[in-house]
Order: sequence, then C-alpha cells, then structure tokens
Amino acid sequence: MKNRNVVFMVLVFMLALSILSCGPKRDDSKEQAEDQNEDKFDGKMENDAEFAVEVAEGGMLEVRLGQLAQANSNSTQVKRFGQMMIDDHSKAGEELQNLARTKNISLPAALSEKCQKKYDDLAGKKGDDFDKAYSKLMVKDHEDDVDKFKKEGDKGRDADLKSWAAGKVPTLEHHLQAAKELDEVVRK
Repeated sequence: MKNRNVVFMVLVFMLALSILSCGPKRDDSKEQAEDQNEDKFDGKMENDAEFAVEVAEGGMLEVRLGQLAQANSNSTQVKRFGQMMIDDHSKAGEELQNLARTKNISLPAALSEKCQKKYDDLAGKKGDDFDKAYSKLMVKDHEDDVDKFKKEGDKGRDADLKSWAAGKVPTLEHHLQAAKELDEVVRK
C-alpha cells in the first residue's frame, strides 16, 4: 500500500512536470525587441536596429561574464580583464541605450536563451577551467564584435549609429588583443 502511494506521487509529479514543460514557450527579450523593431522600421533602418539589438545583448553578456570572472577566477589577470569588460561594456551599453531611445529602437532587457546558455556554461566552471573557457570565448566574441562594428561603421544607414559603431572599433580591437594575450597566458 505504501509503495503504491509513492509510485502514485511520483507519477503525479512527472505528469505535472510534463504539463509545465509543454506550456506556451515565452519569447526571450531579444526576440521581443526584434519583433518590435520589425513593426516600427522599414528596410532602411531595420539592419541598424538589428545591429543595436545584437550589440546590446552582447554587451550585457560581456558585463555579466566580467562579473563572473571576478567570482570564478583565481587569476589576477583574468579578473583585471573581466573588470575592463564590466567598465567598458557598461559605458558602451549606456551610450547605446541613450542612442536607441532617441531612434525609438527597442533593445532587449535580458539575455536570450543562447547567451544565457553561454553564461550558464561558464558559471559552472571555476579556477583554471573557467579561465581557459572565458579567455577563449572572449577572443571569439571580440573577433565577431570587431567585424560587426566595422560593418556597421562602414555600411550603416543611420548616421548616428554608424558613427557610434565606428568610434567603438579601436576599443574593441584593444579588447581583442588583450583577450588573445590573456588566452595565451591561461593556456600555459
């Protein structure tokens, strides 16, 4: 009798979990911002808005990962790099938010599932394992960032956003170089 009750409770629990997991999936903040921008902008401004959304989310991730570096790394160099990410990407994020506000561009308020997964993967690491994964990710992310910002700086249609992006390229190139140097140090 007691075993039946336990089995029954386990079945009820599993049924409840399956019902909850089959419920409507919530759009992530990035998707919501992209949808809002598609409704607001025609083809001319749509690419600039997409750039702003990607950059806003990428900046949020850089800041959160920099904070994670403060907690999960044992390396002074990694922590120093993480602090640079916090400082520089927070400042750039504020500038982008102000610029987006003047252009009526919607930005994400939280990380997408994809970026949250990157964060969660790193959050599970500590010490040397964290340092290696973090530095590798920072190299890859900053290579992508430099390319995105150069493209927007060259081909963007909105003059203000284009100018802002072009002005950030030297900082991102510095971040990329620092990330490559950090990656070499932590891999030894």
